[in-house]
Amino acid sequence: MTTSRRKLIEPQITPFYHVINRCVRRAYLCGDDPYNGKNYQHRRGWIVNKIKQLAAVFCIDVCAYAVMSNHYHLVLKIDTEQQQKLTPEEVISRWLQLFNGHPIAVDFLRE
Repeated sequence: MTTSRRKLIEPQITPFYHVINRCVRRAYLCGDDPYNGKNYQHRRGWIVNKIKQLAAVFCIDVCAYAVMSNHYHLVLKIDTEQQQKLTPEEVISRWLQLFNGHPIAVDFLRE
């Protein structure tokens, strides 16, 4: 059974977390795929850029990372000080960087 994130992440206990994301079997993030002979090394830059973008939006510091052929590891630190300094407008604008804007959110920022 899965556990909700609010029970997994407790910044008051520790702000540091080790995160692993794995592709499905026989799928390659980067490197040479021996099954079809294609090279996916160009994806490594995409993954690193996306990690940096998401870390900036979610007030997370990336302490270390490793992008392997079919998975990656991240050591993250939650920046609670930066998070608490955000105004509601800044939270909405960060959210809109990742997702299509709901009309209510877009109108709120215009005012």
